[in-house]
Amino acid sequence: MKTKIETIDAPKATGPFSQGVKDGKLIFTSGQVYLTKDGKLLEGTIEEQTHQVMRNLKAILETGGVSFGNVVKTTIYVTDMSLYGKINAVYGSYFSDPFPARETVCVKELPLGAKLEISMVAIKA
Repeated sequence: MKTKIETIDAPKATGPFSQGVKDGKLIFTSGQVYLTKDGKLLEGTIEEQTHQVMRNLKAILETGGVSFGNVVKTTIYVTDMSLYGKINAVYGSYFSDPFPARETVCVKELPLGAKLEISMVAIKA
């Protein structure tokens, strides 16, 4: 049975989507950009922005009863591949081997003018 995941510790969903969805043992997060809880994009370096994305995802995952250790798949969208190395270094610090499967996709634009968006799929043990 599909249930909505909602937390005040991540930006509120502002459209016809949920922060996350749980269906059986599967947890799906919506893509997260580096919005703070007040709904504004975090100013700062791409490293700081990546940490904000990961904090948002952590809050959603934990509300769904899982952690980064349960993540099996991620998708990263970035508007500038020259940022890849810096994003990858921060992203990688949140995981250990075996790392989730992942793709990184360079796109022309992201919502709100963000440079980075990440979504995740996790399995609850």
